[in-house]
Order: sequence, then C-alpha cells, then structure tokens
Amino acid sequence: MFTNLDEVKVLRDPVLGYIHIEKKIIWDCIDSKEFQRLRRIKQLGGSFIVYHTAEHSRFPHSLGVYEITRRMIEDVKGLKEAINDYEEISLLLAALLHDVGHLPFSHAFESISGTNHEEYSKKIILEDSEVHRILAAVDEDLPSNIVKILNHEHPNKLLSQIVSSQLDADRMDYLLRDAYFTGTTYGEYDIGRLFRTFRIFNNKLVVKESGINSVEDYIMARYHMYWQVYFHPVSRSFEIVLKMLFKRLSYLYNNEPRLLKGCKSFYPIFEGRELNITEHCLLDEMTCISMFKEMSSSDDAIASDLSNRLLNRELFEHEDYDSKSYESIRTHLETEGLDSTYYLYVDDTMKMPYEPFSNNEIWILMKKTETLVEIKDASVIVNSIVQGEYKKVSKIYYPK
Repeated sequence: MFTNLDEVKVLRDPVLGYIHIEKKIIWDCIDSKEFQRLRRIKQLGGSFIVYHTAEHSRFPHSLGVYEITRRMIEDVKGLKEAINDYEEISLLLAALLHDVGHLPFSHAFESISGTNHEEYSKKIILEDSEVHRILAAVDEDLPSNIVKILNHEHPNKLLSQIVSSQLDADRMDYLLRDAYFTGTTYGEYDIGRLFRTFRIFNNKLVVKESGINSVEDYIMARYHMYWQVYFHPVSRSFEIVLKMLFKRLSYLYNNEPRLLKGCKSFYPIFEGRELNITEHCLLDEMTCISMFKEMSSSDDAIASDLSNRLLNRELFEHEDYDSKSYESIRTHLETEGLDSTYYLYVDDTMKMPYEPFSNNEIWILMKKTETLVEIKDASVIVNSIVQGEYKKVSKIYYPK
C-alpha cells in the first residue's frame, strides 16, 4: 500500500543532522502546495524582532517532528512492535502535517482571525486540498485516521502520545530548533539520553527511572524558553502592534473601506467568517508584509503609523502593570492625541512548564517495582514546579 521511493531522500538539517524520507506518500505530501506554504510562516512569530537569526519557518520544524517520530519508531525499545505498518505511516504523516494549518506569525494571528491552526490542519487533511488528494489516493480512510491521531481519538492511544503530549516529538523538536536559531542555550536538553531511556510499557511511552534527570532538563528547558524567548516583551510588543493594526483595519473595513489598500486577502477576517482552504493557503507572511507596505502610506493616520511600526521595528514600550500607571499613561496618550483603543494594551502572560492532567502525564518506570510513577511524584524538582504558584507577568504596552 505504501510504496517506497526509488532511493531514500536525505535532507540536511542543522539540528537533527539528517532527515530520512523513504515512503513516496511522505515525499508527495512535502511537495504539496499546502506544506510548501509553511516556508512562508515563521516558526517563532515576532521573536525574529529580538533574536535576529530566528528566521526559521514552520517548514523545517514540521520535517523535524517527522524525523524525531521516525527515529522513535526505529530506536525506542518496544515501539515498533506496538504498532502495525499502517499505524506507523499514519503516525509519521500526523507528525509531518500537524502544523500544516498554521497562520502567519505563528500563534499571534490566531487571536486576530479567531481561528485555531490545529483545526485548519485537520481541515486541510480532511477536505478538498492537494494534501487530502495525495492521502486519499493511497487509502480513502487515511485522512480520517491521521486526524484521529491528532484528536486523541485513535484506538491506539500510543500514537497520539508520540505526536501530542507533555513529552512528544513536537516539543522535542521546537525546543532544540528554537534554541539553535535564537542562538540561546535555554532550550537545550539531551535528546539522545531521552531516547535511550524511553520504553513502551502498558501501551504507554514511559521513561526509565534512570532518565529522570533528562526529563527534568527537558521540563526546565521549556520553562526557560517560554520566559526568555516565547514571552520576551519585545516579541510580545510586535504581536500587540500587529493585533492593533488589524483592529484598526477591521474598523476601516466597516466604516471607511475606501482607505484599505492591499487588504483584499484579509476581507474574510474582517467579515468574521471562516477562511476556506484556498483563502487560507494564500494567507502567509509575504501577504502580510505586502499589506504593511501598502498601508504604511495610507490616508488613515493610525493604520499608516502602526504599519510603519511593524516594518521598521518602532514598537510599543512596556512597563509592569499597576492601575495608577495605566491611568497616567492613558491620560498622557490622550494629551498627545493618540487613541488608547489602538495605542494602549495590557498583556497578561502565564505559563507552567509542566501541568499534569488526565491521559497527558509523563510516566516514570521504576526499576525495583516495575510500576509507573507520575514524574511529579518521582522528581523533587518537578514536584516543586507543580506545587508552586503560576508565574504571571502583566505589562502595559504603549508608544513613547
């Protein structure tokens, strides 16, 4: 059913070394227009504003998730025996296509459009797209089986755990990849050691007791990457200015549409309707930047100013939130003739590096008892994190 290529394709990768592609269906999906679009979607949203080499896209990340999954199937003791050939290819395709529905500037655009990239990934897999046609041509049930893995609805729960859990191929790739391209060390952990300590036990991916320290490093890598990279206040400022620009464009669409230039691709968003697959595929960061350029000379002063701020890195300043400062800043903006609707924003960020919940825990296989213990009960470090308070940061963003 799943034919091999004439020869194995080997792609060089700066993080994983090499990515190996043996099956024709995998190669065909990579060549599809929906997957190639990921070259035009940044992996880290606005983080390139802070870390100047963070220009990598969702394309190599998706390939990386595929490759880590492939290596897990080959290297993790007991995994290949726990899945059949059909499940193996379904799993590899789920890993490859999990982000195919991503919108511009990573997660920043989701709040603007009111859409979820995971739902669009499933839509592209299930509905009339080049990806769907490639999958259905091999087996008409293949698209729905892939989506079952992504939805955690597949009868073999192990498949979903590998692609989407607290310790999955997705996180394992983006931590290493984002650390590499930002030039930081926060996201580094010993993936080789994790692989050596992974086991399949009771149809779960678990970690041997001797791998506890590797899991602790992985969890702390997530913690530091979130606060040092993903939630960096300057990166957040870019995303906030982006949000304020679209807020203004939506206003113009409903009140003065003649002032909109180069915005036709965004009309479905302004109309509050769901993009179809064709519209979605046309929406990428090149489209956004082209629109920023058009609107930078708009007769609407607010849209022009916000567009120029995004193009030229003239972002909002930030300071810690308190109510007195907020009112003082709002009054100052009004004095300066700046509408606080578009020039004042309070941003709350909160994240825990590990949050155990039903069917999504990290399990440790204890050596003496051959029983499973949840990581928070096996690690003093993780227990301290889980029992501690959520870290929450509130900042005011505004132009100076």
